[in-house]
Amino acid sequence: MSTKLPPSLALREEDVRMMLACGVHLGARNLDPSMKRYVWNRRAQDGVHIIDLRKTWEKLLLAARIIVAVENPKDVCVIAIQASKALPIAQRAILKFSQHVGSTAQAGRFTPGTFTNQIQAKYLEPRVLIATDPLKDHQPITESSYVNVPVIAFADTDNNLRYVDVAIPCNNKGKNSIALMYWMLAREVLRLRETISRETPWDVMVDMFVYRDTEDADKHSAESGIEGGFGGQTNYESSVPNLDTVPQSSEWGGEDREQGDKDDDNNNNWKGTGEWSGEHDNKDNLGNWDNSVVEEE
Repeated sequence: MSTKLPPSLALREEDVRMMLACGVHLGARNLDPSMKRYVWNRRAQDGVHIIDLRKTWEKLLLAARIIVAVENPKDVCVIAIQASKALPIAQRAILKFSQHVGSTAQAGRFTPGTFTNQIQAKYLEPRVLIATDPLKDHQPITESSYVNVPVIAFADTDNNLRYVDVAIPCNNKGKNSIALMYWMLAREVLRLRETISRETPWDVMVDMFVYRDTEDADKHSAESGIEGGFGGQTNYESSVPNLDTVPQSSEWGGEDREQGDKDDDNNNNWKGTGEWSGEHDNKDNLGNWDNSVVEEE
């Protein structure tokens, strides 16, 4: 049963449109009994469960209030464990979330004992844990239950809510959906901290939280003629030098012949006049040198 929110915290129409566009309301075909309260209906054609977005928004506000209550933002730990041979769709989202909120991000691999083994170099004592997927992040969620750390998790309809204190029902398997949820959670935290205003839209776009595959980015850059995918267009034809205008001394691997001849002459003159030369025209001097050596002996 949904609660009545004040007008300033009510779900707005533009937020609902963004949720629908990113597929936040699309759950899984399977339904866990603990997630039944957050399901609005089930789609007949494919059996996908539809999540109630009003409850998603209410749980998002509750999670933001919990995060704001923590004095040190570094004590809020955000987890997104990447499974083997899986795309890190939530890695960029949690890094951007931690950048704006000031929390601690744990992306990729999670070392067992990070919350329980004090001997570890990466030992952490978080006040709040934010999990992206209760199924993939089961290890940190289990360890947080040993040390009494509250857990906030983005949960799909097929996730089990064991050891989860605040579940935000949403689609946690799509890169657009999980990026939007972290973006909205970061925006609400900044609003409660009075860093940004509710009347003006946040100047950070959702696209900054969306995971982007490097192969797709390189392919898009090659098709659009953008080097590196950073928006800088390069004219490759203008960067190639005209060989007709290049002087002979600038050829690849070549040298100026006249300059080379002058260097050879200087080298020959140096060899012929110096005392360090291997050739001696005056044989008397050579003999005197030998005799002087004998006399000294």
